[in-house]
Amino acid sequence: MRWKGRRVSSNVEDRRGGGAKAGGISIIGLIVAFVAWKFFGVDPQQAYQTTKQVTQGVSGTAETRGLENPTPEQQESIDFVGTVLADTEDTWTQVFQQQLNQQYVPPKLVLFNGIVNSGCGTAQAAMGPFYCPADQKVYIDTAFFKDMRTQMGIGGEQNATELSRNDQAGDFAQAYVVAHEVGHHIQTILGISSQVQQARQQASEVQSNQLSVRQELQADCLAGVWAYHNHQRTQFLEQGDVQEAMDAAHKIGDDYLQKRARGQVVPDSFTHGSSAQRVQWFNTGLKSGQVSNCDTFNQNI
Repeated sequence: MRWKGRRVSSNVEDRRGGGAKAGGISIIGLIVAFVAWKFFGVDPQQAYQTTKQVTQGVSGTAETRGLENPTPEQQESIDFVGTVLADTEDTWTQVFQQQLNQQYVPPKLVLFNGIVNSGCGTAQAAMGPFYCPADQKVYIDTAFFKDMRTQMGIGGEQNATELSRNDQAGDFAQAYVVAHEVGHHIQTILGISSQVQQARQQASEVQSNQLSVRQELQADCLAGVWAYHNHQRTQFLEQGDVQEAMDAAHKIGDDYLQKRARGQVVPDSFTHGSSAQRVQWFNTGLKSGQVSNCDTFNQNI
């Protein structure tokens, strides 16, 4: 993936130099958060509430101070995430004007280590990247990208330091993760997220899960729309990049994670979609570049 030399977003908030301390966190809270997201694909916002209840003893507050003396790799990680975020800003500004006749308002992106306070509550690194509609920010613990390589085998395991760059395999898979979370921001500003939340409150557990799946698949599709138009603008994709993103989508499917965690699959408990669905909808956006093709709520999924 070609990413160097382009604009770096000013909307990145680096909190890795400080942050909340997990002095009073219950080990049960950590386990709940980890298992809920990593293995069962539970909606992050639901899991945050659970985590928040068992982490009331957290001391300290999140700081906005970045790393004082970042290593070259750490600085490159900031530049990479900032470049991808800038790409989403430039691309979605254009797409909103051309396809939706609206003005795009970009989110902030917060980099953190270990634990972070957000508008959705206190979150642990084990939750993975997430978007909080309450403060309209994307949160990423950069160690997640290392986990993508070492634990999930996405993009290879070579030089799997914290967001190690050097144009190695896996860049586009990481960009896909950022673009997916930005997709949730788009759902928020278009009013889709609030509609889904209201519908889920009145639905059964199975129906609520199905709505969550449709929302996540739409975010995958929107990530594909971004990739289509960003490539038209910048020619940033290289050979093998799309396959890396497809591999990432496959390995974060609910069926893949459930089979890996407990040896069986329970479709009614899916909250993010199967591997095949996630690949399909990312590909739908990537091939068409049309937001209108991402209506997962009124199409068969």
